[in-house]
Amino acid sequence: MSAITTDAAASDLAAEIDNLAGFRPRLRVRDLSVAFQTTGGLRPIVQDVSFDLYPGQCVAIVGESGSGKSVTARTVVGLTGRGARVSAGELSLHGRDVSGLSDRQWQGIRGKEVGFILQDALVSLDPLRPVGAEIAESLRLHGWGDAAARSTKVIELLTSVGVPKPELRARQRPDQLSGGLRQRALIASALALAPDVVIADEPTTALDVTVQAQVLELLEESKRRGASIILISHDLSVVAQLADHILVMKDGRVVEQGAAADLLAAPREAYTRALIAAVPSEDTRGGSLSPAGAALLEAAPPAREVHDEVVLSARDVVKHFRSSDGSVTTAVDSVSFDLHRGETLGIVGESGSGKSTTGRIALALEQADAGTVTLLGQPWSSLPEPRRRALRSRISVVSQDPLSSFDPRWNVERILVDALQRGVFPSASARAERIRELLDQVGLPHAVLRRFPLRLSGGQRQRIAIARALAEAPDIIVLDEAVSALDVTIQAQILDLLVVLQRQHGLSYLFISHDLGVIAHLSHRVLVMKDGVVVESGTPDDIFHRPQEPYTRELIASIPVFDPRPAQEQNA
Repeated sequence: MSAITTDAAASDLAAEIDNLAGFRPRLRVRDLSVAFQTTGGLRPIVQDVSFDLYPGQCVAIVGESGSGKSVTARTVVGLTGRGARVSAGELSLHGRDVSGLSDRQWQGIRGKEVGFILQDALVSLDPLRPVGAEIAESLRLHGWGDAAARSTKVIELLTSVGVPKPELRARQRPDQLSGGLRQRALIASALALAPDVVIADEPTTALDVTVQAQVLELLEESKRRGASIILISHDLSVVAQLADHILVMKDGRVVEQGAAADLLAAPREAYTRALIAAVPSEDTRGGSLSPAGAALLEAAPPAREVHDEVVLSARDVVKHFRSSDGSVTTAVDSVSFDLHRGETLGIVGESGSGKSTTGRIALALEQADAGTVTLLGQPWSSLPEPRRRALRSRISVVSQDPLSSFDPRWNVERILVDALQRGVFPSASARAERIRELLDQVGLPHAVLRRFPLRLSGGQRQRIAIARALAEAPDIIVLDEAVSALDVTIQAQILDLLVVLQRQHGLSYLFISHDLGVIAHLSHRVLVMKDGVVVESGTPDDIFHRPQEPYTRELIASIPVFDPRPAQEQNA
């Protein structure tokens, strides 16, 4: 497959534009600082950020959660929020000072001169009205056309962003659309009045790889037509595909910025190098993604060969779901696989492919309509729940959102105590010792025991979820999108931790993800699912270098592979 890299020609064009005599940026930001009033006083969030945005240029702002990148983007369009203190040496749009505009004045600019694409379309779109009506409303507010003209324009917009059956989709509410369709509808709304400046805040996070590729192509097409784009992302593979100029933010400050090709090929700052090193791919398989992970892997036992013993086996599993209108959907259709001891079996596919339902059937949280699952060579799916309880401790789960699976009233200690069977750890002292062991295994200080999930970072919560899954020393852990919501460096630490734990304990992982980079990095074997069916299986080399099925080839071609080498080295 070919790597999608930063377009050097686009960077050269941006540099050429920058040097044109008398050419002015559409957006100019100088020494932007933002602080929020808290009970303890003013808390600085963004400090002294400066950049320019030219026609046909994409400026990407990258960094982890809390770096200030989203606050920066929202501030330049007047959406900082209440309690914010904003100061800037200059904040101008089309040469006009916008630093002191009122909310009413901003309403006349947003949508017409600046489009804003947020990450979570389900939250951003009005859940009570059809998406077509919402897009038409943005046109109406700016006095565009009459009702008939707006209805026609909505269909044109939905068609332009690749929404199939646009007349039908325009009549549907956001909850009736897939994540990809919602995101496209949100893009259509943001681009309705062809604004010169488009701000896209994590526009592809949690999207399937093929939908992500389509969204990026839409943004690329807007850029080719002369639009200026600010892209907010923690995914450097996405950034490398679209950006001409990159700002790297950490703790509210820009630690490094420059032309995308130069910055990605030769980053000056250690933090930028850590972000780049943390990107998982087939090239990183067998290695570490983080400095902490490198130390852990060096101290851990060497990687062992996958054992011949089958610990989890599925044969011809079928699952149907009946919808409210009486129609029947086959979510899983004749799926079979074996998971060996010490192996990671990756299951990849788009939303609706059946991969998560397959995981739930493996956990016996969902009853299959046909087929069988065996656990450690014993019947599993066919057993009544009372008889399954004796085997429950042998298989555990880590989900995408651990916060929703924790009781918010419980602190970490109680969450972990609850995961320990009284028969295995009958005394309080035995449970306390086991909990300390678990925290040590996942790299957390014992002080977190008194803290509550809401007061933990995303990475800390996921480590607690892994500790809970390890509580009774299982043979198998099912991980369903377990790292998809994490920043790239936190994701890297969790992936390194999973590799170390597998080496130490001979764990078997059923790893479910839509992120092919993560699958390629972690898996020994891969299943590719589409419409409930396993369309292809094999080693990562088979899947990523020698895919046999058209659907697999489409997935592989959609990966925005990150290659930080200079263009001349890539083409050598």
